[in-house]
Amino acid sequence: MNWIALNNEEQLKDINTISGDKYVLIFKHSTRCPTSSMALNRLERNWSDDMNDNVTPYYLDLVRFRSISNLVAQAYNVVHESPQVLLIKGNECVFDTSHMDISVNNIKDQMH
Repeated sequence: MNWIALNNEEQLKDINTISGDKYVLIFKHSTRCPTSSMALNRLERNWSDDMNDNVTPYYLDLVRFRSISNLVAQAYNVVHESPQVLLIKGNECVFDTSHMDISVNNIKDQMH
């Protein structure tokens, strides 16, 4: 996966722009949580390069950038969880899930 580090609020504008044409995935990761590390590892292991045509993945270290995490939750009207995946399309969160429900198959199922 070619993660884009999400570390400033200006990037939310970029995400909204990109989401007009393709999906944007935001993975909110707690670097202090073993469950979050497992979810990240599973996502990276099962990600296929062909998904890059349809999805731009962003990685948010919410320990370092908790304020950005709060802005993401507010901007896309989701409850903060960790780990958490949000799928953005057309400036809206069309899917979010957390913990062990984070999987490439669950993400693919949401893409139309």
